[in-house]
Amino acid sequence: MGNSPLGTFLPLILLVVVFYFLLIRPQRKRQQEQIQMQNSLTPGVRVMTTTGLFATVVALQDDDVVLEVAPGVETRWAKAAIGRVITPVDEVTGGEAEETVTDGPDTGNGDDTSTKQS
Repeated sequence: MGNSPLGTFLPLILLVVVFYFLLIRPQRKRQQEQIQMQNSLTPGVRVMTTTGLFATVVALQDDDVVLEVAPGVETRWAKAAIGRVITPVDEVTGGEAEETVTDGPDTGNGDDTSTKQS
């Protein structure tokens, strides 16, 4: 009645496989996507750095990126410091903004408390 070597190492092997598919593989995929995003930067793109600074890419030089933080204010950053590319959001038109403004609190029972007098 001896234990087979496969039966002894099978839980350890399964644990390694589970760690690979749940932790290592997704992390590697995120790193590759991040590197691809950093290599696809072009001047004029709005970005956010890993520290939360929003800026526009002005120039690319080897592993450095020159960012314009404000008009006339440029800083040099490492490409690895770029966290994500900011996609522009459509502006809300004036008519749509007026519809969403409320004058007073909504009590939820259908009455307009802002026009009632005591």
